[in-house]
This record gives sequence, structure tokens and C-alpha cells, in this order.
Amino acid sequence: MLGALSAFGPISIDFYLPGLPQLTSDFDASASAGQLTLTACLLGLAVGQLVFGPLTDRLGRRPPLLAGLAVYLLASLACAVAPNIWVLIGLRLVQGLSGSAGIVVARSVVRDLVSGVEAARLFSILMVVIGVAPILAPILGGALLHVTSWRGLFVILAGVDACILFASARWLPETLPPERRRRAGEPGVSFLELVRDRFFLAYSVVMGLAFAAMFSYIAGSTFVLENIHGVSPQVYGVIFAVNALGITAASQLNRGMLGRHSPRRMLLAGVTAQAVAATTLLVIVLAGGVGLAGILPCLFVSVASIGLVIPNATALALTDYPHAAGRASALLGMLQFTFGALAAPLVGVAGSDTAVPMALLMAAFGIGALATLLLAPARVRVAEPRAEPA
Repeated sequence: MLGALSAFGPISIDFYLPGLPQLTSDFDASASAGQLTLTACLLGLAVGQLVFGPLTDRLGRRPPLLAGLAVYLLASLACAVAPNIWVLIGLRLVQGLSGSAGIVVARSVVRDLVSGVEAARLFSILMVVIGVAPILAPILGGALLHVTSWRGLFVILAGVDACILFASARWLPETLPPERRRRAGEPGVSFLELVRDRFFLAYSVVMGLAFAAMFSYIAGSTFVLENIHGVSPQVYGVIFAVNALGITAASQLNRGMLGRHSPRRMLLAGVTAQAVAATTLLVIVLAGGVGLAGILPCLFVSVASIGLVIPNATALALTDYPHAAGRASALLGMLQFTFGALAAPLVGVAGSDTAVPMALLMAAFGIGALATLLLAPARVRVAEPRAEPA
């Protein structure tokens, strides 16, 4: 159940991707407007986590979760009957805001019940679900387009949410007793202090830029592969899954290599691979004539490198904040989603019949991440315990 709640983000983003070209065509909308449906959902997921976190600390886990799931159900059904692209964009924002409740509560419930090694084990299980969801979601979405339209995909999302809502209402217990609930925000490090910390900010920006490069691929690949290169929605789903498997493989490689190499060195390897692959992609697209044989390997390396970037950038950014890991993690996640949300509409500014914007943005963000890391402090401070208030 917690795995299903954790997967709300990738499912909401990836499930309808194979139908995105059909969606924009039905509304007679531009590619950029269609990609705003991705941006709106990402912004909702980013902002919603900052909203639902304090709510679940004050009201308990169940009430905000059930309310969020109920709103997500209504928003999904409304998406299925949206009369135009702009209404759909607004409803996708609501979908993201309400869907973030599941992401927040899944993590909070684990923290409420267990700690230490057991918590790490459970979080690892949730990460497996989060990793598998973006692989399966576009494949299932592409397969279902044989029997339904993009509108039907949103009805299916509503049905999945209804099942999770029923299961949560019936079987998920309240894990935060009243005596442990807070009526005010947590004292300690403020968001402003985090932003002013050059260590935290540098690694946050590296991760945000790398994620923006990946999301440029997510937002533009449907149009590049389906409209320009004639790939079917089903084949696109397979390509998307292979690239997502690359992230899983890279993250497992990172896990094994950390015993011999520092997180910063592995992070440098990841951003370098992404920058080189994305720049090569841009050269291939500008040169023309190479086709999928040149494009697909570049996309794979650029996307797979995220498996090296995100774990190490997160570890380095949070090194100094064991006493404020929750607040620092929230800001890190918000920045990550915000960078991705800003990248999505830029991919379609030149229309849906060119791959140049996607390749250009991927290269720019990848090079930006590499430059930021090279300019970032090489040494990470060791946090000192802070004195507890009397």
C-alpha cells in the first residue's frame, strides 16, 4: 500500500506520455501547451509536498491522505472530460497537488513506525516500487491506447486511485498519535538558511539541472520519437522502459562503487556522462541523417546517468543537516521538481516537428550541472551537533 502511495508521482507523469501527441492533436494545441500538462503536474507535486508535510504533522496521517486521494480521484475524472487544453492544465495542477499527499504520507508512516536499519530496509523497498513505476507506466499506457484514448487513461488513473483510497481507508492505521502531533512548524534550520549555505545550494542546483535535462527528454521524447521518427506509442513505451532500466542499473553500479570512490567522484562521473551524451545528441540532431541509431544511445546514457547523480547529490547536500534532514529533504525535492517543471514547456517552443529544442536543452542543462559541480566546494563540512534549547 505504501509502495502504491509512493508511486503517485511517476504514475501521474508517465502513464499518459504515449498519448501526449494524440492529446495535443485533439485539442489542436501546440506541443508547448501539451507539455504544460506535465509542468502543471510537476509543480503540484513540488508545492504539495511542502503543504501536506505540515498538515500531516498537525492532523495525523490519515485525514490529509484520504482528502488528497479523494481530490485526486475527482481531478482525474475531470481530466478525462476536459473541454480544452487550458482546463486540462489546471486540472493537472490539482492532480499533482493532491497526489503529493501519498508521497508525503508513505515516508511519514515509515518514520512513525520504525527507525534505523528497519527503516532503511523499508525505504529501500519503496524505492524499488518508485523505480519500477516509470518503467511499467508508459508501457501500460501505450498498450491501453489500443483500446482507449488518452481520456480513457485518466479514467483508469481514477480507478487505480479509487482502489488505493478504499484500501487506505480500510486498512491503513493512524501512525501519529495525538500527543506527538505538532501545532507549529519545526524549530531549527530555516529554508532561508539552507539557501544561503553554498554547500547545500551547489549540490541542490547540480541535481536540479541534471533532473531538468532528464525531464527535457521526458517532455520531448514522445514528439521526437513518434512524430519525427515514426515510432509507435507501444514501441515508445519500450524505449522509455529501457532508459528507465538504465537508471536502475546505474544506481546499482553506484552502490557497488561507493566503497572505492567518494560520492563526489561518482557524482562527477554521472554529470560528465550526462553532459557528454547530451552534447553528442545535439551534434547528431544538428548534423541530421543519423537517425535513431545515433539518437537512442545518447538518450540512454543521458537518462541512465541520473542513477549516479541523484543519490550522490542528495547525500552531499544533506551531509551537514542530520538535525534538519526533513526540512532539507523537502527543499531539495521541491527544487528538483521545480527545475523539471520549468524545463518542460521550453521543449515545445519551436513546435513538434524538430528535435533541436529537446537536444539543446538537454545539453545546456547537462553542461550547466557539470560546470556547477566543478565550481562547487570540493570539501564537505562535517556537521557538529547543535546544543538543544533549554
